[in-house]
Formats: sequence, C-alpha cells, structure tokens
Amino acid sequence: MSRVILIDAEGHPHELPGGLDDAAALADALGWALKPEGLCRDETCVPLLGRPVLDALGLLGVVDEAADVAAVVPSAETHHRELDGGRAPRLDLRDVDGRPVSFDDLSGHKRVLVTWASWCGCRHELAGWQRLQDELAADGLRLFSVALDDDPEDSRPWIEAGVPTYPVAVDTAHVTAERYGITNVPSVVWVDEDDRVVKPPTIAPGDDQFIDFTKIDSEQHHEALRRWVREGVLPASAEAEAHQRTDAEQLALAHRRVASYLQRTGDADAAKRHLAEAQDLAPWDWTVRRGGIAMTGGDPFLGEEFLAFWQEWDGSGRPGYTPTT
Repeated sequence: MSRVILIDAEGHPHELPGGLDDAAALADALGWALKPEGLCRDETCVPLLGRPVLDALGLLGVVDEAADVAAVVPSAETHHRELDGGRAPRLDLRDVDGRPVSFDDLSGHKRVLVTWASWCGCRHELAGWQRLQDELAADGLRLFSVALDDDPEDSRPWIEAGVPTYPVAVDTAHVTAERYGITNVPSVVWVDEDDRVVKPPTIAPGDDQFIDFTKIDSEQHHEALRRWVREGVLPASAEAEAHQRTDAEQLALAHRRVASYLQRTGDADAAKRHLAEAQDLAPWDWTVRRGGIAMTGGDPFLGEEFLAFWQEWDGSGRPGYTPTT
C-alpha cells in the first residue's frame, strides 16, 4: 500500500507516505520508536518477535484500500488490560470551540461522566445536569459532560441552550465510548476521589422530559448520586460487572472512525459501507447505529431507519439498558 491516512486510537489522523508497510513510520504515528530491541516509548520497550507493529501493540486495524485510509483501536484484550484495577481511563478532549478539556483535571473529587449526543433527546438535558451540579458542588461533586457527535457544530445549539458551568467536551472520535464501554446515551459513569470507576456505565437521564420513551425515572439516579456524594453509599447497581467488550465491538468503532473520515471528505457511499460493517459487528451500539444515521444525513428521531432499529431493539428486551439502582 502506498500513501495512507492513519486514524490512531485517539482519533487523530496521520499521513503515512509509505503506507502501513513502513513499520518505522507506523510506529512513530502511534507514539512509539522502532529500535533494534523493539518498539520503545520512554522506559518501555515491546519486543517485536517477528510480529507486525499492530500485533505487537495489541491493536486491531480496519483498512479501506480504495480510499487509502485506515483506523486502529485496541483489541478487546488490550482494552480490558488497560482497565485492570478499575482506574478511570484518561480523557483529554476538546470543547465545542476546540479548546482542550480534560476529565483528569477534576481528579481528587467525586466525578460523574455524563455522555449525550445531539441525535438523542438527552440533548435537552444539560440544564437538568446543571441543577444537580449546583446542588452538589459544595459537597464535592464535579460533572464532566461529553457529546458523542460527529461534528462539534451539531452539539453547539444544545450546549449554548443549557448554559452549563461544568466542562462539556465534544468527542467526534468516540474515544470516550471506547474507553468507558458506552454504547448508548445518556449514560453516566461515577469515579471516586482516588480515580477509581465505582459505578460502570448506566442509562441515566438528566430529567424526565422523555420518560415515556426511556421508562427510567431520573430521580432514581439523582437520589442515588446524592447518597454517594454526601454519605459515600453506593447503589446495588455499582456491583454490576461492566460490559466486556469484544474484538467485534472494538472493530465496529474503527469502522465508524473510517466512515466519519470518508463522510467528511465527501465519499458518502464508502462511508455508508463502513457504517454497515460497524452495525453488523455491534448491532446494539446506539453510538454506531443511531449516531451513524445522523452522520450520513438521515433522521435519527422519526426516520424509517431509526424506527426499524428502535422496534428491533425494543422487541429484543432493550439490550444495554442497565438499571440505575
């Protein structure tokens, strides 16, 4: 393969003039240096032992040879290993105006990661989360909100309407979804003062505007959150095991990133092919399926494609809707 655009695990593009076969350039794009002893970064070296660079680093790849674009993601094994011990994964993102915002800046406090998207009714709930932040700020709570949108401008009207004082990031590469195992929105994750995930992703609306659809009372989550913040008491759902992602689900996110790149560069047909691959690999991942409808200009609210997906999901018992308490 000749020149290729590589989208790394952070969602950043890199131009590789020699393609993926240029091991040194590939390693460099991924933040490693190719040396006689293997792939090295700081004090760490990973022996190649005859393996390709991606295999040695525990990465999976998706390639569109016709479009000269590729994306890599951690394998499921690598993803689970990085989460071992329960420490909250690092999140360094950007806000709607491109300014850096970091979830880690709130370390030392009880933190709630709130994910949403412009293609979800939860886009109206930022003000509801603001009321909860105002109520619990003096008790040490810090909110951090992430919009899983393909274009920051899709999020802007809802951010401006909600007037949040807490940080709001726009994660166009869906790094948050991959690292925290989020497959639907609005999902929340609780992180304690020692940076440990103490409650894995669960669906938790910011208010009850759409309770007829979600079937979830927002006050259940809010009251549980108050008890944790003020008394240190975790709900029973905190004991639930986090979803163990598979290689197929990881590859679905790589296909989604390729699709996003192709859509932005004007190759809508190729983008739809990669979205179809992603949807086959992760059929219950709303960030891929409903988010993909929005990405390609479809109607993610009342369009035929979304309604067909909704009926399929609802008829299958609403997979991924983890109880809040």
